[in-house]
Formats: sequence, C-alpha cells, structure tokens
Amino acid sequence: MTYYIQISTIDWQNDRPLFEDTMSTLEKLCDIKNGYMFNEPVSKFGWTFIDMVMKADFHMSLEQEFADQVAKSKGSKPEEKFMTFLTNYLENNGCKIKLKLMQSN
Repeated sequence: MTYYIQISTIDWQNDRPLFEDTMSTLEKLCDIKNGYMFNEPVSKFGWTFIDMVMKADFHMSLEQEFADQVAKSKGSKPEEKFMTFLTNYLENNGCKIKLKLMQSN
C-alpha cells in the first residue's frame, strides 16, 4: 500500500535533517532504498507543509519490522495505527513534526 502523507512542522529547517536521518535509519533496517519522496515545502500561517509519498515496499517492510509496536499504537484502523507509530518513532528521535494520512492505495 502506498501512503500519501502530509508533513507539518513549524521548523522544517531544523526538522528536515532529523527527519531524513531517521527515515534513512528505517530504510537501512528494512533494506530499502528510496522508500519515500517528498515535494517542495509550502509555508502558511507559520507552518510548513510537505507532501510525502511512502512507497509500498517501505511501508510493508516497516509494518513487518515493527509489527508489535504498530499493533500497540493508537487507532482503530491499521493505517491509523501505522501513522501513530511513525509519528511517535520520529518524535522519539527528536523530530517534532505532525503527520497526516492524506490517502492510501
């Protein structure tokens, strides 16, 4: 399943390196290259919004690698649990961003 995710932050300049380092670590854990991509940031009302595509192989590998943590995450639907897990994982690694699932297919 490919996830289309919106990243929101008030400090993309500082959050971007933390985000990319954390995602790179996750890609290495899952033996995935180029598991995600994002477009140019758009700033509004003091926030920066970035649209990201998480590729299906990366998403599925993360779900397998962190199955227990995803299962214990808040949410009633699998995609909600995954988004909660990913947000918490990023926050635990110092990246203070918000993630919102825009679409999944």
